[in-house]
Amino acid sequence: MRIIFMGTPDFAVPVLESLITKHTVIAVYTQPPRPAGKGYHLTPSPVHQKAESLGIPVYTPKSLKNEEEQKKFAALNADAAVVCAYGLILPPAVLNAPQKGCINIHASLLPRWRGAAPVQRAVEAGDSESGVTIMQMDIGLDTGDMLLKKSCPITPETTGESLHDALSVLGAELILKALEENPQPQPQPAQGVTYAEKIQKDESLLDWNCSADQLAHKIMAFYSYPATFSFYHGERVKILKAHATPLSTDQAPGTILDSNLHIACGNGTVLQIDFLQRAGKKALSTADFMQSAFLKIGEKFCATN
Repeated sequence: MRIIFMGTPDFAVPVLESLITKHTVIAVYTQPPRPAGKGYHLTPSPVHQKAESLGIPVYTPKSLKNEEEQKKFAALNADAAVVCAYGLILPPAVLNAPQKGCINIHASLLPRWRGAAPVQRAVEAGDSESGVTIMQMDIGLDTGDMLLKKSCPITPETTGESLHDALSVLGAELILKALEENPQPQPQPAQGVTYAEKIQKDESLLDWNCSADQLAHKIMAFYSYPATFSFYHGERVKILKAHATPLSTDQAPGTILDSNLHIACGNGTVLQIDFLQRAGKKALSTADFMQSAFLKIGEKFCATN
């Protein structure tokens, strides 16, 4: 098939690599280069860089809402467009231009976690599984008919990063199956719809009044981006990995209970910190971190500096 691929971040790169093994990718659409790095130099997206290395023409419109861009898209005469974390709204003229329309790779088991951050929100919510849905796109926000779904387990050791990587590979496999088998579209269930709101930076600050389970899920979900943190004597400390324990305590939330970094949380629950990082230092396991004697038993992590 003649495929237009539309994607931007590293999550979408394995999909492009997968598509070229079975189909002809005639063009890649991706977000325009953005300032990045210490010098804030304009840097092409990961998909842009991969497409150029493969010799595929790259298009980087800021919007697809104007008629000229829509005509360019239609003139490519694609059999289908495959969309994966592209980041621009596709108007009806674009959705309907390819013969088989636009097919989206969404990183959740729809209708759960429609929206911008389905990977992190699934871990944060304590879901037992996530997955990939291949969906026929329509004008709604992740509301189109489903073509294929495949699940992936979420364990206490799953991070937002590890789930991201697993679903990226799964999506790359599943899209080939969808294009080959041409499955019958199935409407999404009306029940069970949730929305994965975009992650805001202020969500990274930990509130120790929450339960240990809630905090563990958030910490693991936000590893390694945007990474959760707390303050200790005014210094910002990243809390990178943690898990809830069966212990209980009557100490105030945020209190360091022992040298194993058991931390008092809301409702008397206890969190075990596993990896953490001081500003400007490398990430360390709890055992290595505690050798510095920086943290003191009985003192507290705080939500303010």
